[in-house]
Parts: sequence; structure tokens; C-alpha cells
Amino acid sequence: MFSKSKINEPAPKPVKADETPSSSSFASGSSSSGMPQPNAAPKPKPVPSTLSSDLVITGNMKTTGDLLIEGVVEGDIRAHLLTVGEGATVKGEIVADDVVVNGRIVGRVRGLKVRLTSSARVEGDIIHKTIAIESGAHFEGSVQRQDDPLNNNSSGKPTLKPIMSSGVKAAENE
Repeated sequence: MFSKSKINEPAPKPVKADETPSSSSFASGSSSSGMPQPNAAPKPKPVPSTLSSDLVITGNMKTTGDLLIEGVVEGDIRAHLLTVGEGATVKGEIVADDVVVNGRIVGRVRGLKVRLTSSARVEGDIIHKTIAIESGAHFEGSVQRQDDPLNNNSSGKPTLKPIMSSGVKAAENE
């Protein structure tokens, strides 16, 4: 009943023997051998890095990917998506596009989207663009909305601060 018409499709230009294929022929999906190349499949989303429950990290961490913490981290963390597991503890500043807190955080949280689940325990300030706090979450600190919470240059202070061994931020002792 219906058939595909080739009226609106441009005809392929023949390549003369004395010409080399132009870059436009590469863009159309053919290789230098003249064989058509399949369209590149989109890269699968990488699996988040996971810190297991028996792992204790002392020091700052930075990644452009996703991070799942099940253990203990004493230091500042910067990530794309950070998930703090139910049994996890983070003592330090968190800066991430998305933050999901199921466990305990002692320190400042900066994120575009911050979510405290019912099992979350946060002691520190939260600076966010959007926030969700489930019933049952424990939160002690202040909440501040900013259009760009990841950029801390407006206060003149660095985003990542060193952590003293007692777990108290050095900047709070001034």
C-alpha cells in the first residue's frame, strides 16, 4: 500500500578516479576503504565508584563521575552524583551536582539537588538549588538556596577546606 519513494533522497555523488574522497564522504558513514561504517552506539553510563562498608578513607576525593559511599570518609568530596549509604559516615564538605543522603554527614553539603532520605543524619549547613527532606530525616544546621550552589567564589573562600583530625573544619576555628 505504502512504499518508500526515493524522490526526495539525494543521489550519491560518484567519485572520479583521479579524486580522493572528501571529508564529507567520511561524515556520511563510509570509511577510506569505501565500506559503510555502522553508527557509533552511545557509550553506556559508567558504573558508579563504590567505597565498601569496610573501607575508611582519610583525605579529599574528586571525581567527575558517580560515587557510592558505604564506608567512612574523613575529607572533602567532589563528585557528579554522590550517594551516601545507610551505614556510611562522611566528615567533611560535599560538593556535587546531585547528593542523596541515606547515612551520616558531618559538614557542609553543596549541591544542585540534595535529597535527605528518612535514614539521613546531617550535621551541617546545606546550600542547594533544590532540596527534598523525607519524614524521619535528622538535620541540624541551616539551609540556604542559591542558583549556583556549586560555585563558592562569591564568599571568597575556597570550596574544599582541610579537615582537622578532630573532624572540625579549620575555618570554623577562626
